[in-house]
Amino acid sequence: MFLFYEGGMQSPSFPELSGKRAIVTGGATGIGRAIATALSRQAVQVAICDINLAAAERTAAEIGKGTTAHAIDVRKRASVEATFSEVAEKMGGYDILCANAGVSTMQHALELTDEEWDYNFDVNIRGIFLTNQIAARRFTSAGTGVIVNTASLAAKIGAPLLAHYSASKFAVLGWTQALARELAVSGIRVNAVCPGFVKTGMQEREIAWEASLRGVTPERVVADYIAQTPLGRLETPEDVADVVVFLCSNSARFMTGQGVNVTGGVYTT
Repeated sequence: MFLFYEGGMQSPSFPELSGKRAIVTGGATGIGRAIATALSRQAVQVAICDINLAAAERTAAEIGKGTTAHAIDVRKRASVEATFSEVAEKMGGYDILCANAGVSTMQHALELTDEEWDYNFDVNIRGIFLTNQIAARRFTSAGTGVIVNTASLAAKIGAPLLAHYSASKFAVLGWTQALARELAVSGIRVNAVCPGFVKTGMQEREIAWEASLRGVTPERVVADYIAQTPLGRLETPEDVADVVVFLCSNSARFMTGQGVNVTGGVYTT
C-alpha cells in the first residue's frame, strides 16, 4: 500500500504507526515540517515543537488531523521538560521523538567566534542531549519508544566553512550510537538520518553565506552542490522525511545506532 503526495510522489504505508504519538522538534519549517506531515499521513498524532510558536501553529493548522503546536527552546532543560510534559498531558503520552531542531552558521575556521561555536553546539547537540534524555526516561519506563535524530552529511565528512557545524553534527552521531547501545536492553531504538544538500530556508541562507565567503555567485554554489550529488538534483525535505518514517516503523525493527545517509550518493560510507 502506498500513500500519494501532491505531484504524484508515492510513499510506503506503515499501518502499525496508526494511532502512535510523535514529537517533532524544529517541526515548523523545512525538514521538520516534512517529517511532521509524513507522520501525519501515517495517522500518527503529531506535536510540532518549535522555538517559533507562530510558525508551528501555522504548520499545525495546515496539516490538521489533530496536530498540535508547542513552544520549545531545546537549549534549556526546563523548557524541554515543560513542553514534553504538556505534550504528554494533551496526547496521553508519546511514542516517537524526532529530534530535528538545528541551526547553522558559516565562517572560515580561523575566523570563528566563540558565539558562533556555542550557538551551533547549544542547539545542535545540547538540544539532542536534552530532548533524547527526557524522552528516553519516559520510554524506558514504558518499555517502548523510538528516537530519530537529525544529523547531517557534515556529520560524516568535515565540511569547509562549516567546521563548527560539522563538529556539532559528528557529536550527534556519537551520542546516537552510544545512547542506542545503552537503551537496546530496554527495547528502545535510537537512529539518526544524515541529509545532504536539502532545499530549505536554511540552505538558502547557507548558499548566500557560502557565495560571499568563496567570492562566487549563489548560482555557482547551487551548481556545485548538484555536481557533487550523483542523483543529479538538490534533495527535498520529503526525501528525508520518508526515511525518518521508515526508521520509526516496524520495518526498521532491527536497526539501532545507525547514521543513515540520505544524500543522493554524495557520501556512501
